[in-house]
Amino acid sequence: MASILIIEDDVRIRESVARALADHGHDVHSERLGMDGVAAAVAGQVDLVVLDLGLPDIDGARALQMIRGVSQVPVIIATARDEQEAVVELLDLGADDYVVKPFTAAHLEARIRAVLRRASDDDTGSRLNVGGLDIDVEAHEATLDGERLELTAKEFDLLAYLAARPGKMVSKRELLAEVWRQPYGGADKTVDVHLSWLRRKLGETAAEPRYLHTRRGVGVKLVAPET
Repeated sequence: MASILIIEDDVRIRESVARALADHGHDVHSERLGMDGVAAAVAGQVDLVVLDLGLPDIDGARALQMIRGVSQVPVIIATARDEQEAVVELLDLGADDYVVKPFTAAHLEARIRAVLRRASDDDTGSRLNVGGLDIDVEAHEATLDGERLELTAKEFDLLAYLAARPGKMVSKRELLAEVWRQPYGGADKTVDVHLSWLRRKLGETAAEPRYLHTRRGVGVKLVAPET
């Protein structure tokens, strides 16, 4: 059983989802306003947040940013926006997954189980080291040769995913499914752009790679630089 917080202003949806999740054995709490939901989310008493975007007091994306500023509690976005650009923006802000309205309780429950399972997997290996890279998954921090890297949420997720598989060539399809939570594919350009940003922060280029090595049509791998 998990403790689930629902932040949703529509009383019909809020009560319906809360009832369905409670029927699945979860301990469910709910808030109508974004600021009340943020306060409850960062208090440390919930295992996962289901966050609506259309809140009456603050935008759901802003609420997500506020949560991510102080907490890594898993967040699933409930949204009526299914455009790829909007979804990618939310994932880049730190959302763990999303469901598009209208959704069934069974679909949401499956997403909750998957996100909680990934969070549990992350906790089992909270520190990753590859060469001069040191990644603290739990603290969401990374350093290179002792210097802290200023990474966006998605850059960190991408780096941590590759660092957990050192030397393994990972396809863009896998990265889109596991890092961007787009199991049915997405734009390769999304991965390419984030790899480019990450390379810059690692002090390398595609022409002269140190940690990130790509193979056209195959994927990318992270390896310790040759000494």
